[in-house]
Amino acid sequence: MTPRLLPCGDSALTIQIGETINAECNARIIALAAEVEAAVRAGALEGVLDIVPTYRSLLVCYDPERIRGAELGPRLLALAGQPRETAQARRFWRVPCLYGGEVGQDLEEMARMKGLAPDELVALHSGVDYRVYMIGFAPGFAYLGGQPEILNTPRLPKPRQNIPRGAIGIGGQQGNINSVAGPSGWRFLGWTPVRSFDASRPEPFLFRAGDHVRFHPIDAEEARVLEARSAAGEMIVTPEEIGL
Repeated sequence: MTPRLLPCGDSALTIQIGETINAECNARIIALAAEVEAAVRAGALEGVLDIVPTYRSLLVCYDPERIRGAELGPRLLALAGQPRETAQARRFWRVPCLYGGEVGQDLEEMARMKGLAPDELVALHSGVDYRVYMIGFAPGFAYLGGQPEILNTPRLPKPRQNIPRGAIGIGGQQGNINSVAGPSGWRFLGWTPVRSFDASRPEPFLFRAGDHVRFHPIDAEEARVLEARSAAGEMIVTPEEIGL
């Protein structure tokens, strides 16, 4: 996986590592993001304004009046050529999910498509750990990987106009947790009262790339109680650190 440098207009560069979605490639991107952040904090990379890790690339935005892309690019490639694991401990989240019902409107149809009972589909979906590959599309929107292959399902041919915050869905080989309400073509299995984006928090985004998530089923009464606590500003989930 040789890093590639790609220009993105006159004020951003992308470092691409690999051609496919996989955990090893994503781990290298997250490690590179940590290296760039450390270099910026140390004053070794002047002019860098923002960095955005994705599945297999890192977008670096910079001020062209402070540093030229021709100067920044080789320095980024040098960092990318030193693969190392991120020093951050991985965070593990247990996320409550109310499966089915109005928000999990695709659960029964998906179960029929797969030749499963709804309870079997829920057991599959909630029985594995997911990796947060990246945050994108909307503030705090978590793209998840690691679902059982049998759950891979194409998106809807026509998006729905309004899917609520907290909806948990599948699109192709990806999973997601909706951070804000909006249109979506994903297929939704359930809903969580966890707010993955809250602008009033010191850290508005709950999840970050490299985190791990496991869903656990809850009933309607548990969902109601947790939603009331969450709406009052309480953090209803906290992460466990699971080592480097």
